[in-house]
Amino acid sequence: MIARTVIRRGLRLLALVVAIVVALAGLLAAALRLQFTGAPATWAKSTGNDALWLGHAWVDGRRTERDVEKLAQRLRATGVKDVYVHSGPFEWDGRLNPAKYPNAGNFIKWMRQHLPDIRISAWLGQTVKNGLDLDDPRSRENVLTGVAAIMKQGYDGIHYNFEPIGDDDTDFLDLLDRTRRHTRLLSTSTPQIEPYFGMRLTARTVLGHDKYWSQGYFRQVVDRVDQVAIMTYDSFTPLQSLYGGYVTRQATLALDLVPEAKTLYVGAPAYHDHGLPWADYAESVAMAAEGARLALSDHGRRERFGLALYVDFAATEEDWREYMTRWR
Repeated sequence: MIARTVIRRGLRLLALVVAIVVALAGLLAAALRLQFTGAPATWAKSTGNDALWLGHAWVDGRRTERDVEKLAQRLRATGVKDVYVHSGPFEWDGRLNPAKYPNAGNFIKWMRQHLPDIRISAWLGQTVKNGLDLDDPRSRENVLTGVAAIMKQGYDGIHYNFEPIGDDDTDFLDLLDRTRRHTRLLSTSTPQIEPYFGMRLTARTVLGHDKYWSQGYFRQVVDRVDQVAIMTYDSFTPLQSLYGGYVTRQATLALDLVPEAKTLYVGAPAYHDHGLPWADYAESVAMAAEGARLALSDHGRRERFGLALYVDFAATEEDWREYMTRWR
């Protein structure tokens, strides 16, 4: 009898928990759908301040000058002003092996010839969960040594992509501060900003690491760089309208946190292997563009604001068509 009572109470508690979770999910979905309403202003589109992540093949010898010429033909019609070319990753101890980028000098030379107005940054990073330890001062010193060496190839700047960086990570801030001595153009990709109160701690409990940054920490990172690119993909939203609302929310928050003197990029998913079947359906360049336009319309005109397409080797012709028709 006692056992049955305990079981019944347990089932009631479980049902209550499930009901609360479903209710909260419904509220979140409603909030995101509400974000994705209305029509964006006609002026809310690319200002010629967009970016593109480029894969490693451009600097490891697989790409030729002819490939750069083809890239130039495509990019001249776009608003792409920055390219982040994957030139790492760092080793587990923070070292950067020059063998990772043997063709960087040629790539930069060819880019200067065919796309002289585009800035080229070395995209460098590593996983920092059970990988590179940025809390170790020697690892950070090794990172900086690698940055100093690769800048001699002729890059315009450094673009960091360390994942996952936890909210309030002061060692990452230290790395950003000290990278300044080696480059005049510093940018970083960032996790998403906490969309609504309580979501950061909830996600960290479930995932074991921070998926979101607080607004305060995001602002501290912004203070130390020239550009930020928010990785607004992998949102776990199952519908296009919800993903569009999610991007709108992220862009809205970021527009208020990033000064106009700095460049804000909204990451657009030009890839199709999310690992979740509904994510490939929900997330697209078109929805990212629409969400960014809605946020910009509410915020007001902003010059240094654009989409950052991830990533060239996975982008399809449909991705490029969506960029040109929905954002450009």
